[in-house]
Amino acid sequence: QVQLVVSGGGLVQAGGSLRLSCAASGIIFSIKTMAWYRQAPGKQRELVARITTGGSTSYADSVKGRFTISRDNAENTVFLQMTSLNPEETAVYYCNVVAGLSSIWGQGTQVAVSS
Repeated sequence: QVQLVVSGGGLVQAGGSLRLSCAASGIIFSIKTMAWYRQAPGKQRELVARITTGGSTSYADSVKGRFTISRDNAENTVFLQMTSLNPEETAVYYCNVVAGLSSIWGQGTQVAVSS
């Protein structure tokens, strides 16, 4: 079983930057994709960015050019560097890992962007 520990998040002013981290432990050899999702109040959870084992990345259109997902395979950690944040991106951000046939969620971390 894979366990995820998320760090980062917090309060930032509009236009600011934050970096999220998600460290995986457990049966890490089975990890395929690692991703970040977010859920704003009253909205559905949405995919923000995803990275494959081989390093291929994909992003939601709304974050392209501002967010960067990266992965440290040696540390089994995925990062999300967020820049030029706007208040509409206030949400709980979640790390997700697909390992084997399982989809595993980390605890959410609050990102609040003030105007």
